[in-house]
Formats: sequence, structure tokens, C-alpha cells
Amino acid sequence: MDFNAYMKERAGWLEAALTRSIQDESIPETLRRAMRYSLEAGGKRLRPMLCFAGAEAVGGSADRVMPVAAALEMIHTFSLIHDDLPAMDDDSMRRGKPTSHKVFGEAIAILAGDGLLAEAFSVLSVLHGGVAPELMLATINDIASATGGRGMTGGQVIDIESTKASLDEAALARLHRYKTGALIKVSATSGARICGATHEQLEALGRYGECVGLAFQIADDILDVEGDEKLIGKDVGSDQAKGKSTYPAAIGLAASKGQAKALVDQALSAVSIFGEAAEPLRQIARYTVERKR
Repeated sequence: MDFNAYMKERAGWLEAALTRSIQDESIPETLRRAMRYSLEAGGKRLRPMLCFAGAEAVGGSADRVMPVAAALEMIHTFSLIHDDLPAMDDDSMRRGKPTSHKVFGEAIAILAGDGLLAEAFSVLSVLHGGVAPELMLATINDIASATGGRGMTGGQVIDIESTKASLDEAALARLHRYKTGALIKVSATSGARICGATHEQLEALGRYGECVGLAFQIADDILDVEGDEKLIGKDVGSDQAKGKSTYPAAIGLAASKGQAKALVDQALSAVSIFGEAAEPLRQIARYTVERKR
């Protein structure tokens, strides 16, 4: 399979859907511009791609789960806007561009994040294409849990409270399974759930998502040490400067690379039940640790 062509095609569909989702002129213009600024700033679009690939692994299509994919990217973007704020990580650059609060001010940045989070659930609540109500509700519940205190938001709190601390590997894994992993895991399962995946298939995709989520964060930690600032769009070494606990600091750079590779191997094993239909999932897992940004 041509992985680059696969990603480019679906990214084009996604960008169009994201633009349509926030063009409503009843949203105040300043807020609409701020929401679009961050949402259309580019990025890997990893979570929507996992949603598409998970759906396709069980016989579904990208078109059927587009609202779910768009909602996941809105939630991810909301988290980045808030994470960059002075009260959080205080970052001035994101994806090679000034962060939202640097362009629009802190108040509008906070509200842009709030708007994207609310819009995500608005999009989810009007899923079309004959999706059974129970599947729609289960998917909304999964995504809400992965976003809130049991997932990403809870992970942010753990991250804040552990700044300047030296976390061991087990504590780091727990932090990242909340902060990054929960939304990545639900991205892998949500599209498949909408498309009628069996319990066995959802379990397999959940294991895959957990492994990919942690591998992704370890790869991020590695890029913070040896990445190219022009490619990653932010300063190298920023985690260390802020006193963040990272895998390279806890177990060393070589061991971190080995752990990321082992997690990818586990992810690939988890989706072996899908045969050739899981090839996009396999490519995404490999990309997670081979990427340069």
C-alpha cells in the first residue's frame, strides 16, 4: 500500500470537513477565526487517521466515520490550545506557528479551545448514515471518558503535579496512558464501533491503541532530545527546560528507542486478526516511531 497517498487522500477529506464544521456565521467572527487558526494549522492528524483505519479494518469506510474523525481532531486541537497557555506549558510556538494565545490573547485562546470541545460533541451528536443510537451513544461516552478526568484532562493534572519530579518508568507510563494514550486508544476504536465491530475486534483495537499511544509519546520524548526544530515546529529540549519527566531521562535514549519499537511490535500483533484490512493500522504504528516531527 502507498501509505503517503493513503494519508494525503484522507487528510484532504478531513480538512474539508473541518472547514465546513466551523464556518457558521452565527459564531462570533473573532472566535471563529481563532478556532480555525488552530484547527487548520496542520499537524499529523494522527487521531482521525486512526479512526479511519480502525473503521476500514472492520469493513467500514472513512466517509461513514468522518464526523467522529473531525470531532477527535477538534478535541485534540482544543487540548493543544489550552496546553500552550502560560498557566500550563507556556509555549509560544506550535506546528511552526505562534500559539493561539500569542495571536489572539489568552482569553480568546481559552474560549477557542472551549468552542472546539463543545463543537466536537455537537458534531458527534448528529451522526448520520443510519448509525444505531446505541452505537452513537456508546461512542460519545467513550470519547468523553478519554477526554475528561479519566483520560486526557486527568493526565494533564498528573503532568502538572509531577513537574520537577523524577518519575520512574511505571509512573511515566501511567501519566502518558492518561494524557496522550487515552485519546489515541479511543481514536483506534471509535470508528470501528460506529461500523459495528465485534467485542473481539474492539478489544484488539484497544490493545493496539494503548501500545501506539505510549509509543507515540516515547517518540515525542526522543524528538525533544534529538529532533530537528524546523521539522517539529518547536524548540528541542523544551521538556527538560521545564522540568518534565521523560523516557530518555528515566531510562536513557537507547532504551527509550527499544521500548518504542517493542510497543509497535505489540501493536502489530494485536491487529493480526484483521489480516490485510489492517495494513493502514500497521503503517500508522510504524510511522509513530519513525516520524521526524
